[in-house]
Amino acid sequence: MLRRFYYLLFTPVLFLASCYGGPYHDGYVVPVYVGPGIGLGTIIAVVVSWSRNKSILWAILHGFLGWLYVIYALIVPRK
Repeated sequence: MLRRFYYLLFTPVLFLASCYGGPYHDGYVVPVYVGPGIGLGTIIAVVVSWSRNKSILWAILHGFLGWLYVIYALIVPRK
């Protein structure tokens, strides 16, 4: 119970501290480009799909769905 209290107390504090730029922060933020790529959700979805179905077509489809399929595979039991 006490551990949960600490989590609830310190999570907003850490979030606000990460937003503070410091005394020498001039407000300018450098934009970061995130290009297309294969994410962790895609990799996990393909591996789980292959282990369940043994089909490349299903693995490709589930790779596009990513985390949605991973959550589905956790909820729905294997036949």
